[in-house]
Amino acid sequence: MSGGLAAAAVPEKVEAAFMYQLESGTPAPVATDMGMASEWIGGGAVLAMRRDVTEYWNKALGFGFDEPVTAELIGRVCEFYREHDAPMAVLQLAPAVLPDDWDDIRARYGLEPGGAVVKSTHDLVSIDPPKTDLRIGEVDVHSGRQWASTLLRAFGMPEEGLAEMNAAAVGSPGFRCYAAWDGDEIVAVGGAFVHGDVAELWGGATLPSHQRRGAQSSLLAIRLLDAKAAGCRMAVVETGAEGPGERNQSFHNVMRLGFSPQYERRNWVWRPARQAR
Repeated sequence: MSGGLAAAAVPEKVEAAFMYQLESGTPAPVATDMGMASEWIGGGAVLAMRRDVTEYWNKALGFGFDEPVTAELIGRVCEFYREHDAPMAVLQLAPAVLPDDWDDIRARYGLEPGGAVVKSTHDLVSIDPPKTDLRIGEVDVHSGRQWASTLLRAFGMPEEGLAEMNAAAVGSPGFRCYAAWDGDEIVAVGGAFVHGDVAELWGGATLPSHQRRGAQSSLLAIRLLDAKAAGCRMAVVETGAEGPGERNQSFHNVMRLGFSPQYERRNWVWRPARQAR
């Protein structure tokens, strides 16, 4: 495996494992109602949700390490989404795995460039917890539904189906979920998924009413400290890439906590109407 592939393999594979566990762990009645399906194809996680109105949960990621990215592999992924009547899907491929003929492949399957994320890592050596006036701690299963509700409201997503899916992660193997409380109210959230000796940090969100009070920095710190205590050697996180004149507060939060950006990863958007049959 080349240097670029090796550097991307761990960050990509841990995110794929996290997303697969999160979506496939949805309670069966909810998964059926939401039209959910999941499968590993070519070493990557392929996740479908027919009733996804957010255009977030239909995603495929983690490709290019168990087998190379080829037209045949992308065809299998797109066919999975057709079979499950997905309204769209986002394919997330690290730049190191894109083949020389990627432009031809994406044209063949109607993949259009979308937004981008920055993949960053932390070596867990030095962690300096910031201060906040909010109470920070881990959430137990009794607060799972409230935790999920805060997560979705902070991201502007509907709760139907998605709340049950995210609440099911609380207390599940590999998952640790955290919150910031103002009194009895959960006002900010963050999650961690431990896979081997790597922790994927996800779901960092704060309600508008409680932003700029240090909640996210404190939630990042407690997750890093707990990952280190659990024997992890690395933490991985994704934040939105900044366009010209833009400022992504999440990106700057993780940089202040000692993360190092590794690469920018483009989203490739598939829609069934675009693909030539």
